[in-house]
Amino acid sequence: MKNIRSFDVFGNIAVVNFPKEFNQAEKRKFAEKLLKNQKQIKTVLEKQGKIYGRLRKIKTKHIAGEKNKEVLYKENKCVFRFNIDTTYFSPRLSNERNEISSMIKKDENVLVMFAGVAPFSIVIAKNSNAKKIYSNEINREANKYAKLNINLNKLNNKIELVSGDIKKVAKKLNIKFDVIVMPRPRLKASFLEQAFMLSKKSTRIYYYDFCNIDDKDLIIEKIKQEAKKFKKKIKILKIKQAGEIAPYKIRLRVDFKIV
Repeated sequence: MKNIRSFDVFGNIAVVNFPKEFNQAEKRKFAEKLLKNQKQIKTVLEKQGKIYGRLRKIKTKHIAGEKNKEVLYKENKCVFRFNIDTTYFSPRLSNERNEISSMIKKDENVLVMFAGVAPFSIVIAKNSNAKKIYSNEINREANKYAKLNINLNKLNNKIELVSGDIKKVAKKLNIKFDVIVMPRPRLKASFLEQAFMLSKKSTRIYYYDFCNIDDKDLIIEKIKQEAKKFKKKIKILKIKQAGEIAPYKIRLRVDFKIV
């Protein structure tokens, strides 16, 4: 398994990022070895290119095992189904989802933006005493799986799906949230305007962004400038490196509070 840069295991499916120099026979050999050594893996796919677009889709090619792209994945006492190619899901955020859920207080109303197939929403609902979680996602296919996953985890009474573009949805939601979780994709827009629109005094916001490892201060400054623009006073609670996405490039989580 040497020379393989990385691969992710999504329950029954492994998605491998093969080096460019690997030929088809070498890919097949690696895939067969993976199937043999890790019995829970039934399908090996090759990741082709980078995650693209606002819907964060990837393209994959079947290499070995069952010809299947629908995942059954378990984490944090929850179960998820989703399609690898048509929806976004990161198993590397499992610890983040667990940590965020541990910080939710009893009877809090929570909004999860960019919710995808609802992993943050479901882990929070399952593992906290939140009053209600509102789960927002623009991808229609992801919302279909989110609805399925909410049913699978028996959380219909705790999670409400609010599908559509958050820029439009925010204007219709007649509620100010106690907590807003923002696991943003890599987009130019910060969407902090919508978060501030749906916040009140004491609202906690968990904001994710991407930057070079030495540019954390630029993200903090951006948040402060956005707060100033929308006349919100904030207090930074915590700054956390929430994973490396490439050499010297990180996912950053900034926890802050409206004061």
